[in-house]
Amino acid sequence: MAALFRIAEIELYERAVVLRLPFRFGVVTLTECPQAFARARIELPGGSSAWGAAAELMAPKWFDKNLALSNEDNFGQLRDVLRLAREAYLSEGRADSAFGHFARQHDPHRAKCAERAYNPLLASYGPALLDRAVLDALCRAKQVSFYAAMRANLAGIGSARQEFQGIDFDRFLGALAPASTIEARHTVGLLDAITDADLTQRVNDGLPETFEDVVRVYGHRYFKLKVGGSIAADLQRLTALAAVLDRLSEPYFVSLDGNEQYADAQGVAELLGRMRATPALARLLASILFIEQPIARKTALEVDLRQAALGKPVIIDESDGELDSFVQARARGYAGVSSKTCKGFYKAILNAARCAAWNAEQPATPFFMSAEDLTTQAGLSVQQDLALVNLLGIGHVERNGHHYVNGMAALAIAEQQDFLRAHADLYEQSHGAVRLRIREGRIALGSLACSGFASAALPDFGRMSALA
Repeated sequence: MAALFRIAEIELYERAVVLRLPFRFGVVTLTECPQAFARARIELPGGSSAWGAAAELMAPKWFDKNLALSNEDNFGQLRDVLRLAREAYLSEGRADSAFGHFARQHDPHRAKCAERAYNPLLASYGPALLDRAVLDALCRAKQVSFYAAMRANLAGIGSARQEFQGIDFDRFLGALAPASTIEARHTVGLLDAITDADLTQRVNDGLPETFEDVVRVYGHRYFKLKVGGSIAADLQRLTALAAVLDRLSEPYFVSLDGNEQYADAQGVAELLGRMRATPALARLLASILFIEQPIARKTALEVDLRQAALGKPVIIDESDGELDSFVQARARGYAGVSSKTCKGFYKAILNAARCAAWNAEQPATPFFMSAEDLTTQAGLSVQQDLALVNLLGIGHVERNGHHYVNGMAALAIAEQQDFLRAHADLYEQSHGAVRLRIREGRIALGSLACSGFASAALPDFGRMSALA
């Protein structure tokens, strides 16, 4: 049964994250970025209350790729969206379920964002963070794990919004069975060194710096390869990556991420055709599981992909701005959609339920969700994202924050040790800091089944700055 409560307080913080290696995706090269934190206090009938929290990197040039905007402009947009969401969630002060608060404030929040010309994907960022903080508070108040809360539908997900109608969420959620481990899918950015010969200078911190290093140290079997929209350059880079991957004796699996860099489906078809004509790419091509958002969101949902006969399933990512975007994408020949905590917690649940329902109706044309997000940082962010995709039964997840950021090295020792003690299977102490632990390409998840939303430790909010 859904628990009712009022949202009493919301606090917003941030702290700086500096990358150990530059990362290029799409049109931006990232070297530093702020991480946002939300704390929410809920009050239940009878007067008891609890705090919950969530965290998310404020990635530039992803929610809004307008080249006229600087990274600082993008950070300002995301901060503003968070403030607007806080204003919406505190506007009424009435009791409702966790999902009810989201459902009731969704449209008013979107309207406020539209007044500032914020696109739907950008608008999603604020509620995406607050919904997780609120759910964390509810789990702590009831002293249950995230998995237990979701399987019992404690959040009350249901027909409060039209998009969620027609699905038996009690049945869908109750049948979910989280696993004990998950495969980490390593992302190779467009600037990443593939071999030692590609390095212009070394970080020399003892951690992997090249793609060769990553494969050797972490033992991944799943990889996400960025392509940049220039077929000649993409072919050259994919061939260099294949030279490393093909040394693996065991099967490997790949996704291609276009980050909206291709103008149309014909460009993607040409890339795949050229790959088929390149003998050195035969094994890599056969290993491709899906292609992620290769076409710019402005036109991605206007053309039926089935006319291009790509031969590989394609999913939407940046085009997933609205609650019904996946429905539109399905009608255009897309086979899947990404789960990202920054796009919306309840949207991910909804899309997973849609896949299950559609596949039951049409098992010959399977629909699926992928788990994407390379920005999640050690602590609340990576733990809540891992718990969500694990709940949804997704067997591998894009995980790369541990490669571009030096774990928890920038945090106070006490905070690092709190997380290490609470989640000794998920983290390890190495190279001077607490960091994500990956063995044979897998991440252990057992400790996420704790009271609260996947975290038995909390960040040191006293060392953070209020949201700028």
